[in-house]
Amino acid sequence: MRNAALVVVLFLAGAPLAHLAAAQEPQTPAAASPFQFQEVMIPVRDGVHLQTVILTPANATKPLPILFRRTPYGVPEKPPAQVPPNLKELMQDGYIFVVQNLRGRFKSDGYFKLSSQVDLTDPKATNETTDAYDSIEWLIKNVPNNNGNVGMFGVSYDGLTTAMTLLHPHPALKAISEQASPVDQWMNDDMHRYGALRESYAVEYAVLEQADKNENTNFKFETYDTFEWYLNAGPLANLNKKYLHDKIPFWNDTVAHPDYDDFWKKEAWIRQLHASTVPNLNVAGFWDQEDPWGPWEILRHAAEHDPDHTNFIVAGPWFHGEWQTPKGDSIGIVPFAGHETAREFRENIEAPFFRYYLHGVGERPAWQASTFQTGSNAWHTYSAWPPKEAKPTKFYFHSDGTLSFTAPEKSNADKPYREYVSDPANPVPYRGRPVSPTYPAGDWRTWEVADQRFVDHRPDVLTYVSAPLDHDLVISGPLSAELFASTSGTDSDFVVKLIDVFPQDAQKPAWKPDDGPAPGQFAQSLDGYELPIAMEVRRGRYLQSFEQPHALVPNQPVRWDVPLRDHDHVFLKGHRLMVQVQSTWFPIIDRNPQKFVPSIYKAQESDFRPATQRVYSAPDRPSRLLLPVMP
Repeated sequence: MRNAALVVVLFLAGAPLAHLAAAQEPQTPAAASPFQFQEVMIPVRDGVHLQTVILTPANATKPLPILFRRTPYGVPEKPPAQVPPNLKELMQDGYIFVVQNLRGRFKSDGYFKLSSQVDLTDPKATNETTDAYDSIEWLIKNVPNNNGNVGMFGVSYDGLTTAMTLLHPHPALKAISEQASPVDQWMNDDMHRYGALRESYAVEYAVLEQADKNENTNFKFETYDTFEWYLNAGPLANLNKKYLHDKIPFWNDTVAHPDYDDFWKKEAWIRQLHASTVPNLNVAGFWDQEDPWGPWEILRHAAEHDPDHTNFIVAGPWFHGEWQTPKGDSIGIVPFAGHETAREFRENIEAPFFRYYLHGVGERPAWQASTFQTGSNAWHTYSAWPPKEAKPTKFYFHSDGTLSFTAPEKSNADKPYREYVSDPANPVPYRGRPVSPTYPAGDWRTWEVADQRFVDHRPDVLTYVSAPLDHDLVISGPLSAELFASTSGTDSDFVVKLIDVFPQDAQKPAWKPDDGPAPGQFAQSLDGYELPIAMEVRRGRYLQSFEQPHALVPNQPVRWDVPLRDHDHVFLKGHRLMVQVQSTWFPIIDRNPQKFVPSIYKAQESDFRPATQRVYSAPDRPSRLLLPVMP
């Protein structure tokens, strides 16, 4: 949930602050600064005061709209010497930028719950929705030379606090852009994937935000390779015993609520959203390693009642928050054919959106969805999402390891399944080792585009691959997989990865033939690259019910529906489709003991055991992909 990509960008990620006055009069800006700076403590309905910084353009000649961001990561301590690159397009129109620390963070009063619970039926309750409402009320009455129009935007947690205003927006709030907001922390996004815990992220993020009120605290590993550290830590029950010592409230809540109970349902603020209440530009990254799911869910919930068509989405080839970096012309080693997608988004979509709704200039979007389609590397717009032209198409697994549009046929010569042994003591790493900590920096931002050849030949990873395509295959909309699979255990995970396999001659060598590659250069090539397009996990105990877990019947094949989210991608002619199936994905997903226990958070070392996994490819059990193929 942290906007880790942007920690160097003052406005969008903030900075930890140790010493700020409770309130200051507007200060004369430094000679090089384009902003006046003011810090205030804004009162909200229960008497709590929230630390807030107001940055007004120094050359303002008329009343301006307010662009408001609420964050747990810290506010600026002084005006910047120059306009950050990610705000250049907005600054051309003119805004008063306001940044506020959430209650309980840094110098804001109160207690930081790391919670998205909202109870609008309780007039005494406070939450991120009410704090935003009260703050906007104060701002429009007390900030000089504002024009009465307020917008909100932000990435990740700042996107969450933006999105939660949809539940009860202030009348002055005229437009928002939630960007990578989580919506349901048990179902998807940061902390879980349909109940499977994102172990390394949940531990490190909870420590980041709750170890110290006045700091963003990075967990200190005594082992260089965090894969090794988490494996050596053993069952999840050991984490509190050995390291966290019951001092991290969010982690304690997580382990106390393993299933989709009332605690998580109340955290899922999206369950209360059923209309487009404010014009909203949702922003999603196709390779967002933290919050890839929330914006699409907000789009769908707001679409339940959207008579004025004010509910939009933009999606691009981005890691978490990459659309706010200077260029966005690549992700990892994958280029975008010269497109600076981040700049293009801000210049052609974000700035015009706020210009129309806050300045009253220009035109509203004429589309519902705008995407940068990967593979073709081109911007597209759609009047509706998913596109009505997309045709659901089945792509079948075969027991000889192939993928095709042809369903499996009965054959006495072929087994109806392929199998492997999954051992929790030797889990499949989710990215190449050594695995760096989640924060700060490292390889966390781009692991979702990492070449999957690093696990291609493990005996506990099944690989299915198509023949080279004889035409471009365009998929636009939600993807999914339908596995028929069994386990010899009584609980299990299955991970499905859809991969675009590049030809062996996809890229000309970047070195002179007689010189050969420089050290490390040979791997920086797309030749034969296995690019993940969609990856997801399902946990067996939750196949029947998210609220009430059930044991699996050993060796009994059952259907596993694996949603693979929304995408807009072209598998180019000459490329191949690949699917990898595995049962561990560590430590991004905690290890399933493969023996049913009431709570995996309480599992003991003796509960973890190997299991034989089978994936079926038969006429009556046809494992397959479901792809939205465009004509």
